[in-house]
Amino acid sequence: MFFLGAGPSARVCCDPYASPKVDHGKRFKVADHVRWNSEAGYVSGKILKVHTKDVDYKGHTHHASEHEPQSEIKSDKTDHVAMHKGSSLSVKR
Repeated sequence: MFFLGAGPSARVCCDPYASPKVDHGKRFKVADHVRWNSEAGYVSGKILKVHTKDVDYKGHTHHASEHEPQSEIKSDKTDHVAMHKGSSLSVKR
């Protein structure tokens, strides 16, 4: 047995060879106003839906999970809807 992390939020793991689940993305929710970098520069919009399972979107499978969700976001300037992982988003201020 060993501990992952330190302090009160440390987790106990019984298998020394098990890799802990890593949370790669930031957590966003529906109606959050976010921005992301596109080919044309920074774009901002509101989150319409958050996916936590793989989803087919515009002919492609977007991989999503509880630990790395994908968000559908509607652009503020156009009606375009894009899908992005939390790691590519930031809060719009």
